[in-house]
Amino acid sequence: MSNVVATAIPQDPSVVPSSVSQGKSLWSDAWKRLKKNRAAFVSLYFIVFVCLVAVLAPWIAPYSFETQNIDRALMSPDGVNWLGTDSLGRDMFSRIIYGARMSMSVGVFTAIFSLLFGGAYGALAGWLGGWVDSSLMRIIDILYAIPSLVLLILVGVIFNSLNLFENPELKALTGIFMALSVVGWVSLARLVRGQVLQVREMLYVEGARALGASGWRIVGRHIFPNILGPIIVMLTFQIPSNILFESFLSFIGLGLQPPYSSWGVLANDGWRAKSYPHLILFPGMALFFTMLAFNLLGDGLRDAFDPKMKNR
Repeated sequence: MSNVVATAIPQDPSVVPSSVSQGKSLWSDAWKRLKKNRAAFVSLYFIVFVCLVAVLAPWIAPYSFETQNIDRALMSPDGVNWLGTDSLGRDMFSRIIYGARMSMSVGVFTAIFSLLFGGAYGALAGWLGGWVDSSLMRIIDILYAIPSLVLLILVGVIFNSLNLFENPELKALTGIFMALSVVGWVSLARLVRGQVLQVREMLYVEGARALGASGWRIVGRHIFPNILGPIIVMLTFQIPSNILFESFLSFIGLGLQPPYSSWGVLANDGWRAKSYPHLILFPGMALFFTMLAFNLLGDGLRDAFDPKMKNR
């Protein structure tokens, strides 16, 4: 019986794992379709540029994020300070560059945590099924019953009250990371579970089982490569949501606080100094264009990975 199955599998392309027969063409076709979407491709370049600015902030920022010059406090944009200064004379251009480091770090690393933990959680529930799936999904349902904003604030307040770190910057960053991670992995876990439930019934998975592949090998080698498309698309929408939540937490005083710089901190400072519009205009523009780029890229990736778009 096993010999018959082993002989039949290579002859039928519908039962060959896509990572072997069509994985390469799937990703290459998706890349070609993505390049045809100008808005998505320009957004990809913009996101890469913002990430490079965040990484190289100490070398490209003309001043430190905490350098003060009271003599030039609340100056409008000019040749010395390109985006003006805040109430303590700190250069807004430099603070926005350092703010990109904080905001992008929170957005990207919480998305990575959601991918690792939520992906493993959802794959476990979808692959094992039965009472394991029911038990794990009840936990998801409980977390979903709590409004995301309330859960976000609750986790942030609890973590900040523990005083695990003496460094205020590290304490605030870790608190934001934990709050966003608790909220973010839930949606991805549900997505992965649904995808695994669908893909595990495919013929190539049955063929791998017949050949004696272990469950985790099937999940890692044959199922995950075929559900990465929807996961990547979801992450491109989750990252700007994390950046926005970080800005909100900093805005209401539960995130980073001055002199540390994030786009939320800068927006909060600008809101307090309403007579100086440049203090909120430029951080707001940084937030707006970054979130717009991620959303346009997410739309482009969704179209690129959609099989219905193949012949368009």
